[in-house]
Amino acid sequence: MPNKNLMLSRKQQILNTAARLFRKRGYSATSMRDIAREMQMEAASLYNHINSKQAILSELLLHIAQAFTDGMFEIKNSSVSNIEKLEQLVALHVQMTVDYTDAISLIPNEWVHLEGDAIKHFLNLRDQYEKDFNTLLEAAVKDKKLGDIDIDLASFSILSSLRWLYSWYSKNRHTDVEKLKKEMIRNLIYGLK
Repeated sequence: MPNKNLMLSRKQQILNTAARLFRKRGYSATSMRDIAREMQMEAASLYNHINSKQAILSELLLHIAQAFTDGMFEIKNSSVSNIEKLEQLVALHVQMTVDYTDAISLIPNEWVHLEGDAIKHFLNLRDQYEKDFNTLLEAAVKDKKLGDIDIDLASFSILSSLRWLYSWYSKNRHTDVEKLKKEMIRNLIYGLK
């Protein structure tokens, strides 16, 4: 079987390596030289693929934020019940965490290093996602599928747990993904009944 990393474009390899280093050391403590060294290339060669460390962070975070936004759009416009939409959103978070563990790990803290249009765009995507999530929680309460809950607190609790899932998953990669989805849905959604 071919090495998965060889099948990725050089740019994607750089992004994956940077995400891993940003996660391990933090954005501020990681230099372009560190990324180049990890990639076993000259720092100058790195700039043939990406023009700055800021561009790397922007691409990583905006890609993840857009993927969540696209997932939300698809799920909220589907014909399933509101409680099923919430289940699907939790499952989406779990799958994204499994697929993009290093990049997901940047969301809780490293977004503050975004600049200019990138930070505005990221915050707009995040705020809209949270608003849509709250709307689905409200609808599930109205449908009597969830108890009488404080929507803001429930949303904060669920999304915080999902944002930090990467930390638990990193130490438990052997966990069956489908089982993890079911457990997270049971704990985060049905724990609200």
